[in-house]
Amino acid sequence: MASMDRNRRHANASELNNLVRRNIDTLLAVREKMERGKNHQEMVADTITRFAGSMPFVYIHALLFGGWILLNLGIVPGIKPFDPFPFVMLAMIASVEAIFLSTFVLISQNRMQALADKRADLDLQINLLAEHEVTRLIGLVDDIARHLGVTSGEDANLDELKKDVRPEEVIEEIERAARDRPGT
Repeated sequence: MASMDRNRRHANASELNNLVRRNIDTLLAVREKMERGKNHQEMVADTITRFAGSMPFVYIHALLFGGWILLNLGIVPGIKPFDPFPFVMLAMIASVEAIFLSTFVLISQNRMQALADKRADLDLQINLLAEHEVTRLIGLVDDIARHLGVTSGEDANLDELKKDVRPEEVIEEIERAARDRPGT
């Protein structure tokens, strides 16, 4: 008997592992497809953004800016300062770099937001499907219990649970609650 239970648990775990593996493989395939779908400009923006958000980028800038300042303070013998204090040329270069970097970051963020919106839509669709299936199961279990004469006592929420959730009504209720909330 214990051997049968162990085999059944192993089969269920194996089935679950296969399902999880299939889902992971599907997600990775979708990500790869999205990566392949990026145009050249998006790839360039992502590469620059990824590098700009790294420690090597910080180290390179610390060396460049530190070296620039040291050279232009007149500390290094034999080198005449070409951008004396207050380092106007350095400030201009840093400002132009900041403009371009912020643009690349915004391009990458816009693309990532579009992907997040797609994922949110997929999550919502899956949640609505799961909710519909659970609603049907509640109705089915209630019908079976009634057929078998099994009573679980009066549950005031049971009839409500057997109804599908209407997303538009939920959104309206959320908006109504937000409007009615003091201080918002």
